[in-house]
Amino acid sequence: MIPPDRLTAQLAFLAEIDKLKAIIRQTPLIDGSRRETDAEHSWHVAMMALMLAEHADEPVDAARVVKMLLVHDVVEIDAGDTFIYDDAGNADKAEREQRAADRLFGLLPADQGAELRALWDEFEARETADSRFAAAIDRFAPILNNHLSGGLSWQANGVQPDKVFIFNEPRIGGASKALWERTRAMVEESVGRGDFVVKGARV
Repeated sequence: MIPPDRLTAQLAFLAEIDKLKAIIRQTPLIDGSRRETDAEHSWHVAMMALMLAEHADEPVDAARVVKMLLVHDVVEIDAGDTFIYDDAGNADKAEREQRAADRLFGLLPADQGAELRALWDEFEARETADSRFAAAIDRFAPILNNHLSGGLSWQANGVQPDKVFIFNEPRIGGASKALWERTRAMVEESVGRGDFVVKGARV
């Protein structure tokens, strides 16, 4: 018989991660109507992993990649969403997220907490094929959304195209040449139609 305190701990964790639905990211919805939440992002990248696993350069376990992507942003309940191009915010991001991981995964029964924490740590380290592909999908998704929405968060934050290439090529190109080539093409198309702001002027 499963002890009732185990169920209580599981439900407490599930109630806590409902807060992910209220964490607003910089990335717009594709229709441009608003910015997405962390929960929406996590669902979307999990679906992307299922659809796009065949484009990984190394064999990956799509189910494990999905698990990582469902878990990877849970820490933002405490740590908040840190925009990848925000140098100041990224300075203490790792410390904030480690504290959040300790608290949030600690809400679960020990075995489940350890399993999810291990998946989160693996995602952060990017030392396995599964975690490298998960990180690639995590970076590919906001570029796809920006490209299809006309570059809304790029414009809002003054992001330049060279920064998109510099920050994303290692993560995307390091796991999927096909996705990186598509990323490059999307960004170049976005530049051509004026979706970026460079030195205060559209290009």
